Amino acid sequence: MDLNKIYTGNALEVLKTLPEGSVNMCITSPPYWGLRDYKTNPAIWNDGWQGELGAEPSFNQYINHLCDVFDKVKRVLKDDGTCWVNIGDSYNKKSLTLIPFRFALEMCNRGWIVRNVIIWQKTNATPQSAKDRFTVDFEYLFFFSKNKKYYFEQQFEPFKTSTYQRGLRNFTDNKSLNYQGYGKTQQKNFHQKVINNELSGRNKRTVWQIATHAYHGAHFAVFPPALIEPPIKAGCPEGGIVLDPFIGSGTTAFVAEKLNRNWLGIELNPEYAKLAEERISKNK
Repeated sequence: MDLNKIYTGNALEVLKTLPEGSVNMCITSPPYWGLRDYKTNPAIWNDGWQGELGAEPSFNQYINHLCDVFDKVKRVLKDDGTCWVNIGDSYNKKSLTLIPFRFALEMCNRGWIVRNVIIWQKTNATPQSAKDRFTVDFEYLFFFSKNKKYYFEQQFEPFKTSTYQRGLRNFTDNKSLNYQGYGKTQQKNFHQKVINNELSGRNKRTVWQIATHAYHGAHFAVFPPALIEPPIKAGCPEGGIVLDPFIGSGTTAFVAEKLNRNWLGIELNPEYAKLAEERISKNK
């Protein structure tokens, strides 16, 4: 298995060629259903349908095909591996199709464990023309594990100023002792750690405010590096292997390299694979 390389082809087929239990984590953003058809290298799926992922005539067929891919991802993950999937919703006949939820449920049905649903709130969301609903400014990032016990390095974020200031005070026997479920002993321990500067921050929350990231290449869908840095830090040790079966513009690869991880990518479109390789090379 060659590391730090993009394999060109259909993810369903390429994944079959990778060794079982060989990668530490997967993070990816698959093609969304009904958004666009790149009309290149149509694959033949398990149900006999031929075409690109996302171009299926029904969202149920799309979800089945997508989960077929992640069945293959599970095979190549180590036993303590995790899988992170960024996916958005789409409208059909005026109604949201609820694809992220249908996808997560089908993943559960196939044996995955859902550890978190992370909300990527886009701070620079594109304005929308709809006047009979609210503007959608977020997408989902699902955090799955292969087994109940898995590799995870805790990630921290800064405390709110008010929380830090509260921690500086020496607590007495008053109603604040039960603030957000903290008892007297916990409050005193927290106070001591704050004054000793022993805290790295609070455990990272699940609503992440991150701006979209512009890429002036031919690839349309690019997730920002800031969105995948925390999962890669949390889910893959240094020197480990990060897999992206829909690597697109190559963001996963150069973020992995920046964080001293190896990577493997799969891309259906040869032109996009070439652009991604050029982009990764420029970021070295």
